Amino acid sequence: MQNHLFAGTPIARYHLRIHQPRGDWQRPLPVTVKIQGAGQHPPASTPAPTPLGGWRLVSRFSGWLTRILFGPLALLMGFILAAPAETTSFHSGIQQVSLLELYSSEGCSSCPPADAWLNQLKTAPGLWKHFAPVAFHVDYWNSLGWRDPWSAPEFTERQWDYARAWQASEVYTPEFVLNGTEWRNWFGLRGEPTVSRAQPGELELATTNNTIWSVRFTPTANTNDHYVIHAALLANGLNSAVKAGENRGRTLAHEFTALELVQIGLTTSNGVVQGKFIWNFSRYATTNPLAVTAWMTRAGNLTPVQAVGGWLLPASAHPTDAQADPKIR
Repeated sequence: MQNHLFAGTPIARYHLRIHQPRGDWQRPLPVTVKIQGAGQHPPASTPAPTPLGGWRLVSRFSGWLTRILFGPLALLMGFILAAPAETTSFHSGIQQVSLLELYSSEGCSSCPPADAWLNQLKTAPGLWKHFAPVAFHVDYWNSLGWRDPWSAPEFTERQWDYARAWQASEVYTPEFVLNGTEWRNWFGLRGEPTVSRAQPGELELATTNNTIWSVRFTPTANTNDHYVIHAALLANGLNSAVKAGENRGRTLAHEFTALELVQIGLTTSNGVVQGKFIWNFSRYATTNPLAVTAWMTRAGNLTPVQAVGGWLLPASAHPTDAQADPKIR
């Protein structure tokens, strides 16, 4: 890998952990997701049980008392059910939002400083405006005595995709990738990454029910290219008491930790790139703050064109107030 971005800093200061591929390395099966293709309508949702179902015993009583007590209640519930769903949307603006990736592992003793550096970005002024972070936990250090609960083989494979694109024969942790390029200038940096001056166009990610998501990218220049949207669900405020391995006895804190990643092909028509996909993460029963980081690439290319992200929180909640929830995974 090229070292021209290291700004003259000796590599040894980073205490990198190198992972050599095994001879029996196999690519994991691709993640499959449900795709709402162009020209199709979203599937009809399953009707919810009637809110008044629990009142059937009482409603057996007939006459004026039932009509007085339950008539207004039914009318009120009808108004509530008919109210439009609130839309959650994230917009990038035309200036590029940089994608900042960290490849880390709880099984690596060199990773906590990088994790801590990423964690402090949750209060950075440019968060979601100038950069969108995501921490991918790899699984190749799980054999050292501690299984990282946030690791996944597809995150490891993504790091290997970068290595192959860079013609590198190995991967390591911790590793930062900024806009598709290996980046080590984080060490000793106080603040956030340098703001990108590129102006690729506006990316919007929106949903009305946290299940069916729509994507729309309006480029500043005409394009007929094929694009892919990548979306990562992030957990925040995590604390992990490590009981074995290189970090045994330490409690590690994590922000912007990827729980899952979906990748969907988009369509381009009349200079606008758009699409829909189904992404249901209601299975995560947690009080930890969740967030989304999404980015677009050209098909077959790892370099992000535009990124977007934000908190999936009630307005009254604050991302730094959460405590770890063991039910999140």
